[in-house]
Formats: sequence, C-alpha cells, structure tokens
Amino acid sequence: MQTKFDVIIIGSGAGGAPIAHTLVKAGKSVLILEKGPLFKPQYQNTNGLSDFKRDELISDGTEKRVQVPGVANYGEGFYSSHVEPDINDEPHVYRGADGQDRATIEGYTAQVVGGGTQLYGGVSLRFTPTDFHLQSFNAGRTDLKNDPDEDVQREARDWPISYDELEPYYTRAEELIGFNGTVDNQLKRFSKDNYQPPLEPNPISRYAKAGMEQLGRELNPIDPLLPYRTPLAVITRDHPPSGRKVPTDPETLKTSYVNRYGCPLGAKSNTWVALLSPISDQPNFEIRANCIVTHLECDGARINRVMYRDPSGRQLSVEGNLVVVACSAIESIRLLKLSARLNSEFDQRINQNDLLGRYFLTHCFGGASALMPTRNDKSMALDADWATDCCATEDFLKNNGLWAGGAIYNNTSDQALPLSIGRNHGSQDLDTLWKGFIDDTRLAGQGLADFLDENIGRGLSVSFMANQVPQRNNRIELHPTISDKWNRPVAYIIKTWHSHDQYLMDTLAGMCGKILKYGGEDNTGEFQFLFEGQGGIFNAENALARIANHILGGARFGTDPRDSVLDIHCRAWNFDNLYVTDGAFMPTSGGANPTLTIQANSFRVADELLKRL
Repeated sequence: MQTKFDVIIIGSGAGGAPIAHTLVKAGKSVLILEKGPLFKPQYQNTNGLSDFKRDELISDGTEKRVQVPGVANYGEGFYSSHVEPDINDEPHVYRGADGQDRATIEGYTAQVVGGGTQLYGGVSLRFTPTDFHLQSFNAGRTDLKNDPDEDVQREARDWPISYDELEPYYTRAEELIGFNGTVDNQLKRFSKDNYQPPLEPNPISRYAKAGMEQLGRELNPIDPLLPYRTPLAVITRDHPPSGRKVPTDPETLKTSYVNRYGCPLGAKSNTWVALLSPISDQPNFEIRANCIVTHLECDGARINRVMYRDPSGRQLSVEGNLVVVACSAIESIRLLKLSARLNSEFDQRINQNDLLGRYFLTHCFGGASALMPTRNDKSMALDADWATDCCATEDFLKNNGLWAGGAIYNNTSDQALPLSIGRNHGSQDLDTLWKGFIDDTRLAGQGLADFLDENIGRGLSVSFMANQVPQRNNRIELHPTISDKWNRPVAYIIKTWHSHDQYLMDTLAGMCGKILKYGGEDNTGEFQFLFEGQGGIFNAENALARIANHILGGARFGTDPRDSVLDIHCRAWNFDNLYVTDGAFMPTSGGANPTLTIQANSFRVADELLKRL
C-alpha cells in the first residue's frame, strides 16, 4: 500500500475535492482520507441500485438514547443516520444559554465521500462583492444599529482577496461541478454564464416571485432588483465535464428526494459524482474511505506524517509533500487542536497567536412562512425556485443601519414529504422522528388530520441567509471531560448571538414577511393566506445549536500572522506544508450559502499548490 504522495487531503467535500480534481489532472499523486463510506448512485452500480438509504437526514430505525456522561440531555431519545456518527460515539457538545452542556449532532453535515454536498439542498449562490470587504465598508460608520460597543468596526475583517480575484474560480466551479439557474438580476459580476437552464418552477413559488418583485420595486423604484432563478447544484442537461447524463425529460428530476437526501440518480452535483468520480480511475489518485485521521505529526515546520485508523481500527501513517485539512470547520479545528495536544512544537506553531478555534461563525438565518389556500404537489420540486439580492445592496444596508446583508430565497421543497414534517415540527437538538408530534398534545385524532391537511402541499416559506458578526469568544475548543469512543476530547461549541445579529435577523425576517404578504395580496390589497409568522433563529429555544450546518471560521485567513491563522493561500502561517480549505478559512460568513464559495476558493488554492509541486 502506497505511503507517500504529493498531496494528502483529509476530507472529500467542498474544501477537498476541487484540489484533488485539479492536482490529479495535472499528474500529481493524491490521497484522500475520508472518515465516511463511499456511496454511489444507481448508474455507477452494477445492480442498478443506489447505495443511499432514504434516511439520510433522519433515520426511522431503532430509537437510541444519549449516553454521554455529564450532559444535560442525557437519556433523551434520538435516531442516527447512516451518514452521521452515533452521538454516543462522537458527539459535538455545545454550551447552552443556561450554562449547561448538551450533546448534539449539529455540525456533522455528513460523513460520506462527498461530505455535505451529498445531502445539501444545493443552493449555490455567489457572495456579493461587499461580502469581501465588510471592514472597509463599515469603517467610520455612525449609523449601525444595536452595536453599543462598536464590535462591528473592531471585529470585522476584509478578506485578503476580492470578489474579482475569486470570480474566475466561481466560474470554474460552476463549469466543472454543474449548476442550473439564471444570471440576470444577480448583484454580482459574471465573466461567463455556465448555468444550465432551470426546470419549471413549482406553481406554489409564483407567490414568492410576485412578492420579491414588489419588494424590489419598493426598495428601489427607479432601478429595482428583481428575482432570479436560484442557482442549484443539480444538472438539468447532460454534463460533459463529469460525464453525467439526465433523463430524456429533465422535468422528471423534480423530486424532493434529489435534495436533502443522497441523490440516487447522480443529478445532484455532489463532489463525488462531479469531481472525484471522473478521476477515480487514474493511477495517481486514491480514496481511502472509512478512515479516521487521529492527528498530524510535524518535524519543525513540516507535517511529516498523517496518522489515521483504517476500517479495522489499525493505526497507520502516510506522508505527503503537502497536507490539506478539509473535514468541515469544527472537525478540522478539532484535528489541529488534538495534534497540538500531543506535540508541543505543533502546539507552538499552530497556536502562536491564540486564534485557532476563535471567531467561529455560522450564519444569521430565518424567514417567514404562510399556508396557501390551494394545495400543490411540492414533492415535485427542487430546493428553491426564486431568489433576490435586493436586501444585499449597500444602499439597503445603510438605510437600515446594517453591517452586512444577505440573500433571500423561497424554500420550495420544505414540508414536501411527511417525513420532513415529522423531523421539523418541534425540532430540537437531536434528530428525533415525530418527537414534536408526541410532545404536541393538540395533534391527535382530528387535530392531527387537520394539521396534515393544512400543511402537506400548502406551506410556503421564504428564508434569508446573512453574515454573522465575528466575535472572538465564539469558538471551538476541546471539551475538558467528554471524549469520543477513541478516547479523544470531543469538539466543544461555545457560541452566542450578537445584539446586531438579532437586529439583522429581525430586519431580514421582516423583508421575508413582506414578500409573502405582497405575494398573497388580492385585487383589494388584502392578504389571502394564513400567515404563520416570521423571525430569526435566535428566537428558537435551541438557537445556539441550530447552526444551519454552515460551519465556518475558526481558522481565518489574512495578510497578517498576528491576526489570522492562515495566509492568503490558506497555509498555516508557521508551517511550510499545512493548508486548511474548508469553511474554517472564512473571516466573515458571507451573505449566502457558503458551499460554492468554499469550492471556488479550493480551486484557487489548488492553482497555488501546483506551483509548489
């Protein structure tokens, strides 16, 4: 078994796969170590069946109980998925508002080849140019709301690269990975339109589109920003770069099983089918699945060995000229901290400024929801039909005293399937099938029948995704007492919402509410639907844990080694050959879903690595 490679990549998702694809195509030897299994779609298996089960987000098998000593939710029930760790084996632990620790699955998007790109809804928006220079944008402002200690101006950081510098890599990602959507009306410059045509929108989305149009005209009557079709990581036409083909009638791809589940058809552009499968037969490339990296070892400024356990549990090691850590920000930070714990020199080099793990970020998110008077078949949908950037313009931010903006889009497929309602109603820290129904005593007999009649095919929600204010004390640590099944300290999530975050969420939730109300007006200007409400995630009882699986920050990149963990190329400052390319590198979380930006940045870093090999 080969033990030496040009590059070793830990993780096969958005941060690792673009690098592997680029370097293998250039003839370099690459090894990916992936903690989870390799699941293939139907067309790649001789039996014509997908390896995925239908419980990627929530299993309906045997209920388990939290058995993690010392946590406040000890004994609570949960169901584990076949692409996530059992909480009792390897929990994430977060500190609640009451100061107590709780075990959670939050932060584990998926452990499988392709990572979170196997399961995500596929919303793939570019960040706006303003997202890259929020420190400069906010410098000297006196109009910011709910920022009494001026944290925004003290803690905001510009990215060391601009939108224009990343734009060619956005373009490369969109070409090689495969997306559908439309360019017109987006608040970003495109050098090339690589989108495939979107499928027909679900009929229920027409209300969201009408509301977005009216809000755009209200915010800027002279030059309104109108909605566009949401870019989604699902191909609607044959995709030559990956060799994937779609059915003769692409509309048959419109099923809610394409998103939020592992796609059995391979139409969803996860990194396995889009980037890794096309190079999987190359002699200079290898994926070792079901292998957990335990720690890194260094000799001076070089990582000289990557230590891992194979599927049988044997401790093995490999060597690479370059080592890339890309196993999702929480676990990447944990891996680096575990390595530092075992080696004082590693500790001094990675913790030279006490920033590793700090400025952990997720997203400000939330929205509004309503029930439509007529039923639509929402199982025939992708994740989102329409999006708008009208709440991301600099004029909007200044008029509302906001430090940053966000994207707004409608959720077409939410509550499309009874299973998703069972997971979402009354959801808490754990994946607990139907727990919300069990706890809601109103939902029995006719009450349950009425609830299902009102919600199946009638719910429409509009969501926002926006920047969270960076805070030094929002961080990832190693838990002082709780360990995983390998006796390693687990990740400890310590996070709060800033007062400006709450104001931002209230403001954008109000815009989402307006979209629904405007879209539901009749000729008399009266709202015709049942408006269920609006708000931000901070309002939820378990808001500290609900982090949207957008796991960002904790190892931000920059130009000053005193103020960042990584340099402009995502190399750890005091190591010669160690890179971090998942969402941990971000100094701000961006005003949209982050996966496409992580992929684009990984393509950018790949070009730099090629210069070194």
